[in-house]
Amino acid sequence: GPMTAPTAISPQRRREILDALRRGTVPSQGLDAFAVGLDRFTSAIEAEFDAVAAGQGAFKAVRGEYGCGKTFFARWLQEHAKRRGFATAEVQISETETPLHHLETVYRRLVERLATADHRQGAFRSVIDGWFYGLEEIVLTEGNVAPNDGPGLVAATNALMEKKLAEVSRVAPAFAACLRAYREAIATGQNEVADGLVAWLTGQPHVSASVKRAAGVKGEVDHFAALGFLQGLLVILRDAGYCGLVLVLDEVETLQRVRADARDKALNALRQLIDEVDGGRFPGLYVLVTGTTAFFEGPQGIQRLPPLAQRLHVEFLPEVRFDNPRAPQIRLPAFDMTRLIAVGSRVRDLYAQDAHAGDRVRALADDALVQRLADGVAGKLGGKVGVAPRLFLKKLVGEVLDRVDQFEDFDPARDYHLTVAESEMAGAERRAAQGVDDIVLDDI
Repeated sequence: GPMTAPTAISPQRRREILDALRRGTVPSQGLDAFAVGLDRFTSAIEAEFDAVAAGQGAFKAVRGEYGCGKTFFARWLQEHAKRRGFATAEVQISETETPLHHLETVYRRLVERLATADHRQGAFRSVIDGWFYGLEEIVLTEGNVAPNDGPGLVAATNALMEKKLAEVSRVAPAFAACLRAYREAIATGQNEVADGLVAWLTGQPHVSASVKRAAGVKGEVDHFAALGFLQGLLVILRDAGYCGLVLVLDEVETLQRVRADARDKALNALRQLIDEVDGGRFPGLYVLVTGTTAFFEGPQGIQRLPPLAQRLHVEFLPEVRFDNPRAPQIRLPAFDMTRLIAVGSRVRDLYAQDAHAGDRVRALADDALVQRLADGVAGKLGGKVGVAPRLFLKKLVGEVLDRVDQFEDFDPARDYHLTVAESEMAGAERRAAQGVDDIVLDDI
């Protein structure tokens, strides 16, 4: 399938990848260049994408500890989805910003982050406009309206829109009403009203009453309306030529840290979402949740809600190589030395492609040096290789490769001395360095 062919990366993409690593974050694109060990998931995910493109919904959970690459995996998956013609959205679950039990907030973030192959994020409005444009094209192709008959075209397009919106109206009448009013506002040049209606459709609060009156809608988008709006968005995406939507809910393990009542509401919301995906309410939706093992196995996570635990349960064998990638839950093994060095070498090769002194980079930051750096960073983290990838790549790019590239007389084997400061570590890294076994609740 198209997933296996690595796409050629532009110099700009390479620069973005290296900039992200230098900052200690996960790049959002071009990840095939150094996705090591993800091939075994490819064909199962392709098959799931096929089913969703054919109108099913899918729900997948991915588990792994800090540093194993959950966010990386989620972004890699989204890249492939966009290449397949899906829209994607990645939503970070957090107690203050985006609590999972407020599905209206999740919906709002989803729309803010909506991305397609052409739009990094904020693609919602271009999707809506593309959809209307498509309706006009259909009307013109049918040939029952003269192209210069403006009112006739609007009437015929509205009739077609009503037919298309019938499905949306059934589940989310306000969404359909708002689209009608948006269309009208655009046609009559009322741009502020149009902007306000888009804001309301996307779940933004504080939309003025006069704008809402234009669409005959009231109040804000609440928990229940949000699910209807998501259905409406899926109808429009698929109608506008997309295969569907891949929604990533990242770091659901943060639920373990919230007050019991909020946590139980959040688990219930997750269960509701899964039940409705399974029940066929969201054709074209692929939901991926990521979390730590403790979230899936521990007493503060999904085990608190037996129906949810039952739905996501997978019996893992001791041998990772027999894991079933088609299961509702998959696990990402922690990085080991081999994988860490492989990724380091790929990053070095990527760097050397555009480097001012590419040959020197390859010669001085050879595999042996990459291995010594990997050993060194893991050593500073109490030998916990699984926690090391972020700091290792940050140091490789920002402290070693950048210097080799810029200073002719810099030889890392001689001149570089690895230090890891307390202030540059994340929680899990700091605990590893202090030799504390992972404290489950703080794994951010």
